[in-house]
Amino acid sequence: MNSYYGYEVGPIRPPSEAYSLLVRVTRNCQWNRCSFCPVYKTSEFSLRNVDDIIHDIDLVSKHLLKIRDTFDSPMNATPQQLWDLTKQVDPLELPAFDYALKWFRDGMTSVFLQDADALLMGTYDIVKILEHLRENFPWIDRVTTYSRSSTLNKMSDEELMHIKNAGLTRVHVGLESGSDSVLKLVKKGASKDIHIKAGQRVRRVGLELSEYVMPGLGGRELSHEHAIETADALNQIDPHFIRLRPLALTPRAPLYQVYEHGDFHRINDIDLTRELITLIENLDAITSRIVSDHILNLFTDIEGQMPNDRGRLIEKLQRFLDLDSENQLLYRLGRRLNIFEKIDDMQNTGRLERVRMIVRDQGVNAGNIDQIIDSLMARFI
Repeated sequence: MNSYYGYEVGPIRPPSEAYSLLVRVTRNCQWNRCSFCPVYKTSEFSLRNVDDIIHDIDLVSKHLLKIRDTFDSPMNATPQQLWDLTKQVDPLELPAFDYALKWFRDGMTSVFLQDADALLMGTYDIVKILEHLRENFPWIDRVTTYSRSSTLNKMSDEELMHIKNAGLTRVHVGLESGSDSVLKLVKKGASKDIHIKAGQRVRRVGLELSEYVMPGLGGRELSHEHAIETADALNQIDPHFIRLRPLALTPRAPLYQVYEHGDFHRINDIDLTRELITLIENLDAITSRIVSDHILNLFTDIEGQMPNDRGRLIEKLQRFLDLDSENQLLYRLGRRLNIFEKIDDMQNTGRLERVRMIVRDQGVNAGNIDQIIDSLMARFI
């Protein structure tokens, strides 16, 4: 007999879905073998009961109705009013109330279906969930989800079209690399050909497609191949978005153990920037938008539309390589401490001096900067 345990939210979502209502459809990741990924490694995969998912949506809808009746806008909500409204909520429904309130404050424009691959739920059930979302929240602009290329390739165009017509608008896919050598190295469970076919299928049925690329994933030995083959795969897919998310490792990721044993050689920010230039230089005849929207990225302003912005993006990356070694170190540390977001921020003398003081006080130098950067990046995973 099924037991409902309350509104559920999974551990991750894309950066672009920060303001989306999170609706958990599956728990964790069915594949769960990617060696660079620390998420889900101690968790079992399962499909949630569809009635529970519907109940989650109903709870948010119920509390959202109360919130919208009480406040004209999120800005008008006083702490006392919020407290009075919260006191009326059944304690078991507080998580749903909290997420309804957050979504109200965030504009209520989008929904993200969790976890790692919601489409594993199957066409019939996904359509039922999507239709219920649209019935309860007819004003939403976007409903998106993660999916794996292998899952997409098992679905027909007709199934994907049915899901699109029910309300799904965008699919996020972890391409990571177009190199079969890299994909095999990190146990991605997909080949370059699988990625291309899945991406082309998503584009063909008219769904928006975000492909995630992981600079640095090939390590030192496969860096060039990683960039060239990834560009070739993207050229054949032409996704709407190419989202950059560089490799960062924590001890919870299996690839970290390979790195610790000396069988994987990571590249630093300088070599990673060169890899990015090679990637962008080899993107050809596509109209994708490149987006650098993850906190792990060295630059937040590497964003533009292909092919027109190719030269501008390469120029921005080259500016970092043209810095002398001292300023490269200062920018790298300042970025990882969230003091800088782009090279132009180094023109702010207050920010620059703050980073210089940290370098002096903490003894940061060319010999330890890579290790310090790796440690700082691991905090964000």
